[in-house]
Amino acid sequence: MPRPKPARRPDQPQRPHRVAVIAPSPVSMFNLAIPEMLFGKVEVAGGPGYEVVVCTPQPGPVATTGGLSLHVEHGLDALREADTLLVAGTGHRYEPDPRTVAAVREAADAGRRIASICSGAFVLAEAGLLDGRSATTYWELADELRSRYPALDLKGDVLYVEDGQVMTSSGYAAGIDLCLHIIRTDYGAAVANEVARAALVAPVRPGGQTQFTQTPLPPERGNACADTRGWAMRHLDEPLTLTDLARQAGVSVRTLTRRFHAESGVSPLQWLLHQRIERAKELLETTSLAMDQVAQACGLGTADSLRGHLVRRTGLTPSAYRAQFSRLGTLGTHGARNTSIAA
Repeated sequence: MPRPKPARRPDQPQRPHRVAVIAPSPVSMFNLAIPEMLFGKVEVAGGPGYEVVVCTPQPGPVATTGGLSLHVEHGLDALREADTLLVAGTGHRYEPDPRTVAAVREAADAGRRIASICSGAFVLAEAGLLDGRSATTYWELADELRSRYPALDLKGDVLYVEDGQVMTSSGYAAGIDLCLHIIRTDYGAAVANEVARAALVAPVRPGGQTQFTQTPLPPERGNACADTRGWAMRHLDEPLTLTDLARQAGVSVRTLTRRFHAESGVSPLQWLLHQRIERAKELLETTSLAMDQVAQACGLGTADSLRGHLVRRTGLTPSAYRAQFSRLGTLGTHGARNTSIAA
């Protein structure tokens, strides 16, 4: 199978990256809205970073899971011009349309990047794209996906999985995480985090984070650790410990850990490491700081530590990451980015 096209540099004067979103019938309106909401907020050098088109096997009215009908203008021929295909889901089991399956398989053979949200993974599996790959889907459908397609390696308790040119995500809000991950892959952490802020959603979360199944809500409306997280973000350059976080929150380490996991799906230190790496990415993209300075500014200590964490997370060394995603060429005279997020 051909390798996917490499992510293009943000400063390259090319056409917008084309994303074709395939709508099954019935389609989840939430699934369908996510790509447009997030990809539509990316601008590069004053122009759109993405073009999003929605298509379906039979153009015209498409039923939704909410009982409404949407008019979809484009058929599957729109896939021929797409760089990335994203199969939306229905939120429940359904039989993939053979026309969609064939079109997705053809696009994969041509080296396109293929992604799915929720039950869209069944289309990818039916097309044979998940054989021998790691993948996920909405947790309520995980057992069925595993039993119907035993050749795939199901990761039933994560938000999203990337395996080569194929990406799959769990249901509902996990589609947001997947799209932010795609934006980060194409344009870097700084742009993805700005899109998240503009859309009023959580910053990019690691794909291995759990799907929060059967996780109780914390007592303080789900925000018990919000102040502590904000405080930690302002002190990432310091050697924070669990004791430091618990002291700031005014609770025991055990209570902090329990509340933190209930809200974030990960332990406090896992969350802290993720934020340090994200800060390091932003500094590599937007500054010319030396590697030791970047490591110290984000709390990773040394350039060797920075290198180890970044290679494990991205597969790139700090210098390679900077070479691929540096935005210094698009900064104005006062440091304002020409790459911006549409309001």
